[in-house]
Amino acid sequence: MGGRTAVPGTYLEAVQHRCVLPFEALPSEVRLLRHAAAAQLSQWGVPAVGDAAQLVVTELATNVIKHVGEGSAATLILERKRERLRVEMHDKASALPSLHAAGCDSECGRGLHMLAAMAVDWGTVATAAGKAVWCEIELGQDTGCLRMERAADALESYRLRGGALQQGRCDVVLEETAVELIADLLHWTSARGLDPDDVLDRAQMHYEAEAEAA
Repeated sequence: MGGRTAVPGTYLEAVQHRCVLPFEALPSEVRLLRHAAAAQLSQWGVPAVGDAAQLVVTELATNVIKHVGEGSAATLILERKRERLRVEMHDKASALPSLHAAGCDSECGRGLHMLAAMAVDWGTVATAAGKAVWCEIELGQDTGCLRMERAADALESYRLRGGALQQGRCDVVLEETAVELIADLLHWTSARGLDPDDVLDRAQMHYEAEAEAA
């Protein structure tokens, strides 16, 4: 973006259900990029997925800043594909994040937790200019963005404090981390004289009520 106004349709391409948004990987640009993505989705008539898309865009753009370099050139591509929104983040770094590799290490941070929570499918691919990290969001689902964001923060904090020591594919480690976190919470409730089964039942009721209302 780099000083240009983030208005969908003014960049390289905004044809039908595909939009290309080049930008500089700067913290100040992330907000503009997020708002441009939300505006484009509203233009396509799918504003309901805007919150989820903005979170994903923020995480992907922040990942470029952290792992590729502040000020580096990158491109966000949005594409509506039937009942899914595909989000691609292209940059010029050739090294692929080890999203599904053994030893879920530094790549398995908040951004990965967020992608795993929000997306129905995601991955990485080498490109002629570098690489792309992509994910697909279901347009009709209730994303519960605030809950997803809080869960991602909790899981990442838990991992950094050494709560998850498993090795293996990242998606498996994410699942095991969530299980271990829930188990610790149940121990915490029991130690304070609460009934873990009752807490689980109440959490399930909240989840089902919110899912039904979606």
